[in-house]
Amino acid sequence: MKNAVVFLIALMLAHAATVMAQSGALEKIRKTGAITMGYVKGSAPFSSADKDQPEGYSVDLCREVAAGVRAQLGLASLETRWIELTLQDRIEAVRSGRVDIECSTTTWTLARQKEVDFSLITFVDGASILTRTEADLGRLADFGGKRIAVISGTTTEKVLKESLERHAVGAAVLLVNTRDAAMQLLEQGKADGFASDRIVLMGLARRGPTPGAFKLLDEDFSVEPYALVLPRGDHEFRLAVNRALARLYRTGGIDAIYKRWLAPFGSPSLLLSAAYFIQGLSE
Repeated sequence: MKNAVVFLIALMLAHAATVMAQSGALEKIRKTGAITMGYVKGSAPFSSADKDQPEGYSVDLCREVAAGVRAQLGLASLETRWIELTLQDRIEAVRSGRVDIECSTTTWTLARQKEVDFSLITFVDGASILTRTEADLGRLADFGGKRIAVISGTTTEKVLKESLERHAVGAAVLLVNTRDAAMQLLEQGKADGFASDRIVLMGLARRGPTPGAFKLLDEDFSVEPYALVLPRGDHEFRLAVNRALARLYRTGGIDAIYKRWLAPFGSPSLLLSAAYFIQGLSE
């Protein structure tokens, strides 16, 4: 009798584990025939929109992920549904299940990992400050008594404040909600700098109405490892996402995506090249 009870309990636990495994994103995708992906429109060249169609480096990575998930599930087709998010609601969108994956410029941090999971690293950037070309500002220490715009709720806001405090730089931090709002302050002379990820700032400077009007500092004040945002604890889905990314890194497929979106900014840095190489995990 005792052995029968133990067997019954083990059978119930095994069934519960099976149900839990099947209740994740992959099972939902299999049942609905669709995967829901989030993107931030103003994060070119990583995620933006052309005629309401998402595009960019991170968007292309997510399209490759969708193709990998479709193949793994053995589906003849898979609908990709895109939802536009903001820098402020992107984490919550994944945590709440509004989207299955977020595809833009989210930095992987331990604090965020309390709420969501992350894929393999997709890009490595650094935070810098964009300022007007004629300004006598070349490094963070030069911003004493100046005003720096930064998007609220981002890792850049946190790191900027910590860096200013650590180096005893008395700059005023102006919180904004969008990159467009920050650039408007900078263009109108209401801010002396705009702090964000270096490659995003480079893109903004290149697209500005006056070529050469803005410059970047000579130094970065943080390292920003980007990754795709995933539901926390959904190990099977994370494995499927990482399998697709690792295949891209391993086979060199990432080269075409990088060139398509990031070639104007130069070749991959040594740090990014190392990230691709190390994460090209074998099956």
